[in-house]
Amino acid sequence: MKDGIVRFGILGCGSVANYHAAAIAATPGACLVCACGNTPEKAEAFCKAQGIRRMDSYEALLACPEVDAVSICTPSGLHAGEAIAAIQAGKHLVIEKPISIRNEDADRIQSAAAASDRVVCVISQFRFSDAAQAIRCAMDRGAFGKLVSAALTMRYYRGQDYYDSGAWRGTKALDGGGILMNQGIHGVDLLAYLMGPVAELTGYTRTRLRSIEVEDTACAALSFANGAIGVIDATVCNQGGSPMRIEICGEKGSVVLEDESITFWGLAEPCPCPVGVRSQSSAAASPTGISTQNHIRQFRNFAAAVRGEEPLLVGVRDGHHALQIVCGVYESAETGRPVTLDY
Repeated sequence: MKDGIVRFGILGCGSVANYHAAAIAATPGACLVCACGNTPEKAEAFCKAQGIRRMDSYEALLACPEVDAVSICTPSGLHAGEAIAAIQAGKHLVIEKPISIRNEDADRIQSAAAASDRVVCVISQFRFSDAAQAIRCAMDRGAFGKLVSAALTMRYYRGQDYYDSGAWRGTKALDGGGILMNQGIHGVDLLAYLMGPVAELTGYTRTRLRSIEVEDTACAALSFANGAIGVIDATVCNQGGSPMRIEICGEKGSVVLEDESITFWGLAEPCPCPVGVRSQSSAAASPTGISTQNHIRQFRNFAAAVRGEEPLLVGVRDGHHALQIVCGVYESAETGRPVTLDY
């Protein structure tokens, strides 16, 4: 790293790469130098739009001495091998959610990261919203008292055309799952960030309307490590889509979060955010409905952590626990038994 500037290379040139590129461009002390992808035409168009060099292969990108950090934006089922290769090549690493699609692969990534001095983060941008931070800070100050329960609702809409638009979408091998693994893992991560780790769960999954290998609808009952309980209710079959909603009930009051807005604040202390103002950023009906603001905040934290200026806020362990919850729901749905998580 020269002059304190973190130079990025992006792997994968689909729609999510545009969010990463925009976040890098808005991060002081960071720049995007190159990218590569499996579809040459798409990679060429992306690199031309960004004004950067297109690498012929991932191996060439990893061998490039200009690249300090790799940002992985490929189908979920490819993340594990690509992440480990980046760490072993001495690169810092940003992994788009999910960290991987299997717990054993997340373990491998965690081991590789622990054996290196590289900074590795998993995109969990919902944590960085003003609303989420207001709730977390209130929790840390004890404003909720003893936590009682929480409910995460994600009633999104993705039509069959969405799944048909990419051969990897909705497949077990490359998507790893449906509403929970792809769209819902952000909400799952945010729920665990606010409520603490999940200790045990029971889950159900169904494929009701979409012609895909994985679930389009799921629900789960959760027991958190702190003794609180919760539920997850998720689908991609809700016509029009509804905002992600998290309701948290505590001994001293409750709050309701919808996407990036607090719509109810029932705590004694005042809310530092406007209450009841509808969020303009939502993935309810489209994967491109979110803004880049929170990606920017996460990339700024990552770049600062690479320079040793501040601690990394979302590491491998955080991304792994969100995956544990999702895979736990799948295991419970398959076996018909509760699943205990080892966080």
